[in-house]
Amino acid sequence: MELRDIEIFLTLAEELHFGRTAERLRVSQARVSQAISKQERRLGVALFDRTSRRVALTPVGRRLREDLQQALDLIKAGLARAEAAGLRAGQTLRLGVFGHAGHELRPLVDAFRTRYPGGDVQFGEIYGSDPFTALRTGEHDMNVLWLPIAEPDLTVGPTVLTGGRVLAVSADHPLAERGTASLEDLADNHVVDLGPGAPEYWVESMVPTRTPLGRRIPRGPAARTFHEILSLVAAGHCVHPLGEIAARYNRPPGVVFLPIHDAPTLHWALTWRSTADSPAIRVLAETAADLGPISL
Repeated sequence: MELRDIEIFLTLAEELHFGRTAERLRVSQARVSQAISKQERRLGVALFDRTSRRVALTPVGRRLREDLQQALDLIKAGLARAEAAGLRAGQTLRLGVFGHAGHELRPLVDAFRTRYPGGDVQFGEIYGSDPFTALRTGEHDMNVLWLPIAEPDLTVGPTVLTGGRVLAVSADHPLAERGTASLEDLADNHVVDLGPGAPEYWVESMVPTRTPLGRRIPRGPAARTFHEILSLVAAGHCVHPLGEIAARYNRPPGVVFLPIHDAPTLHWALTWRSTADSPAIRVLAETAADLGPISL
């Protein structure tokens, strides 16, 4: 009997109702019925008495429930001991962030260390031109990325940061004197082309192709890293929208950061490979969910 079938049998033995069992386990009612029927055929004996009004365990079903519950309790206890050993052993997570975002995540990292003694977080830098490769190759265990993310092989976890957006312009750009910018201003300028390394839907959520009024926003020249973007901006070749955290930790010569007053709030979430699973990843995700997003 597979572990899932054991869970179905024990849950039905407790609920004595196929619909409630299916809802509790988040499976279809047909899946519950199939699991029970398969085991009854295999054992050659009825485990439940079913009528249109009630479901009840047979004597054999009651004995099987006692035996399987003991076995399942032992399995869960063994897994819990193994996980506890993993937590005590500690693990260093490699967490990819943009620029100086790691400074803003100190409350999350401190809470993680408290919950996961011996564990730690090391930050690695990522760029908008290539946000997912380090995750997929295993160089990073998790990344903090702006939403939305719709990659079938990646899991999107809790939001850890929220904040506004700024427009990087050269110090002698006409917009610099205004002290603020609008998404409509992008149509009158070029923005950086981040290249083919990131999905268009994801890039467009930060660097749109059209303004709210439908005006096309020209792209080019090309850049791959944050510092390349700032160099192009300082030289007057383009402007570029960024998260406001860029303005908090950077004061490059020749560049001014203007708040974009009509841009939607950015949400940054933990993201990891769906096939990756470790106590450290789970603890960091749970800690982030409990802590809630940090407002920039």
